[in-house]
Amino acid sequence: MPATPAWPPQSTPRLFLEATIAPDAAIRIDGPQAHYLLSVLRAKPGDPVKLFDDRTGEWLATVAHAGKRDLTLQVTDLLRPREPVPDLWLCAAPLKKGRIDWTVEKACELGVARIVPVLTRRTVVDRLNLDRLRAHAIEAAEQCDRTALPELAEPVKLAALLRDWPAERALFFADETGGAPASATMAQHRGPGAVLIGPEGGFDAEEREAIRALPQAYGVTLGPRILRAETAAAAAISVWMASAGDW
Repeated sequence: MPATPAWPPQSTPRLFLEATIAPDAAIRIDGPQAHYLLSVLRAKPGDPVKLFDDRTGEWLATVAHAGKRDLTLQVTDLLRPREPVPDLWLCAAPLKKGRIDWTVEKACELGVARIVPVLTRRTVVDRLNLDRLRAHAIEAAEQCDRTALPELAEPVKLAALLRDWPAERALFFADETGGAPASATMAQHRGPGAVLIGPEGGFDAEEREAIRALPQAYGVTLGPRILRAETAAAAAISVWMASAGDW
């Protein structure tokens, strides 16, 4: 006998909803999400759609009604609860458009809990479109099966970040002048953590001294090669996740 196809199929589209999803709810979808389902995927009544809301988890719904510009989804089952999120922050100096978008996208894919833009003396970008960055995080979460979104904080100056730093959270900063190997250092300091990545020109001497003066700060090296800021962010997150057992 032929095998029973998996339900829902692996190709089932996933959408993030701002509203809290409830059992048996009928949800009207319009705007760009409706265009994607109706015009790109050619969704029709009975087709499955996965939904998540960053609060309750991931749900299965089916298309109950498909119009020209909107559709109604009927929620049927809770597929899984919201994922446990590793307690890692990414604190990074804003980069130029495109590079900061990539950084937020990969940070979301890799599982960070919070993203904090940090303004330093050599930061070349001091204004961020947080709505655009959140949209990139949502798209990344939809594609990589996350049921949680990273919190996107308002930009903060480095001095204020250090002044208000939580006592229980280790801060691993990528020190281009040299530091201890990242993997060994992160493995020695379990618990809440954060990685701090400087701007394209790096931290200046006074900033580096201020970071090192923080008792919770640990200077780390990410290897013998000079990394671009966005590459350093992805590398540091990956090392922390591996040492925390997330991989």
